[in-house]
Order: sequence, then structure tokens, then C-alpha cells
Amino acid sequence: MAATEGEKLKKTNPLFSLASGTFAGAVEGFATYPIEYTKTPPNPLAIARDTVRDHGITGLYSGCGALVVGNAVKAGGKLSGPRSLLSGLGAGMMEAIFAVTPSETIKTKLIDDQKRIKPKYPPGLVSGSMAIIRDEGLHGIYRGLIPVMLRQGANSAVRFGTYSTLRNFVQGSSRPGQPLPGGITFGIGAIAGIVTVYATMPLDVIKTRMQSLEARTLYKGTFDCTFQILRQEGVLAFWRGATPRLARLMLSGGIVFTVYEQSIESLERMFG
Repeated sequence: MAATEGEKLKKTNPLFSLASGTFAGAVEGFATYPIEYTKTPPNPLAIARDTVRDHGITGLYSGCGALVVGNAVKAGGKLSGPRSLLSGLGAGMMEAIFAVTPSETIKTKLIDDQKRIKPKYPPGLVSGSMAIIRDEGLHGIYRGLIPVMLRQGANSAVRFGTYSTLRNFVQGSSRPGQPLPGGITFGIGAIAGIVTVYATMPLDVIKTRMQSLEARTLYKGTFDCTFQILRQEGVLAFWRGATPRLARLMLSGGIVFTVYEQSIESLERMFG
């Protein structure tokens, strides 16, 4: 009889799950960061070209530390829990409060700042974060909390719900009781990323606008931001930038789940 997802998780050492999720999140954050950097419209390729010209290849990684740390913390927390839609929603909202909002706000501000002719903040994670906090206070790194909670909750619910459903289907129909090969895991994770992009893109657009350097002067709050985008740019603006985000989340889903599953197997072989 095929092992259920719940049985598999019960057999997994929670410390192995935490370590594997943290490692997977950090690998994914670093590997996909150049795509994250260039996803801002209107022309991602022009942004990448100009950034490399002005700041070198390392310019594409401005603010990368914030994303890697945030991914490591959030993946370490959620990959160890039950992979259901409801638990994914709750876990996503909790990670938004404790990990994602500060790290992504800092990341977004550092990226925006480094695209200026004369950047205001130093590009490093620690120095850049301290400069932002001195400038805007702790409230500044929690700007956009509501859209981040909504986006992260929806992301986790859709991503893990899709991955869990597809994984159980494939494993139950073709490989009962056996671990899935890395290529199949990567493909399932990539499909989960595609579904996540189109289901949650409006929340990602609102989140990014609310965390920008100009948010303080442009928007009164999350609902005002949403209304202004709809009124001034139309409903399709909520899916602008979906293509580069699609590329990132396809890779992200494939990398996270593949690294996580392989890491779990390696740790269990090494330590029982």
C-alpha cells in the first residue's frame, strides 16, 4: 500500500525537515534572484543590461541577502508542516509577519534604490537595512504588511496545495511507496509555480507597489493603492510583470521541492 503524505511526514525527523527547508529556501533565493531583480516593468532586459553596465554583474544581486535570508526562514518553517491548502494559508500569513515582510521590504527598497543614478542606501544586507531603519523607522520595513500577508497566504495555499495534490497523484498512480525522482519532483514544483503566479499576481503587484521607495507619498494604504492601480492603469495592470515572475516561480518551485526532498533523503541516509 502506498504511504500517505501524512505517514511520510510522521516518519521524517522534524529537525531534518527544518534543516532541509531552510537549505532549500536559501538555494532557491540565491539561484533565482537575478529574475526577481529584473521583474519590474516596463523592460526587464533593459534593466538587466543597464544594471550590469553601471554596476557590474554583482549589481543584479543588490538586496539579494535580504531575499536569501527571508527565503531560508520562511521555507524552513513551512516545508516541515502538513501540505494542505488550509495549513498553507495559515503558515503563509505567519511567515509574512515574522519573516517575509521585513526581508522583502528591505529587498524591494534596495533594488529600487540601486536603480537610481545616485543610490541613497549601501547595497549590503546589514548596512542597507540599518540605513533604511534609520531613515524610516521599524514601521518602514513593515509597510505593505497586509498585502504581503494576503499574497503570502495565497502563495502558500496554492503552491503547496497544488504540489501536494500532484505529488500524491503521481506517486500513488505510478510509484507507490517509492520516492519520486528529482526530475519529476522538479516538474511538479514548476507546475505548482505556474498555478501560483496567475492565481496570486494581483496581490504581488500591490505588495511591490506598497513596499517601493515612493509608497509613502503615493498611497494612503493598501486599498488606496489597489484603487489607484485599477483607476489609472486598468485591470490588466494587476498581471503586469507576470512573465518574469512566472520564470522565477517555475524555477523556484522546482528548486525548492527538489532540494528539499533530496536533502531529506540525504540526512536520513546519513543519520537514520
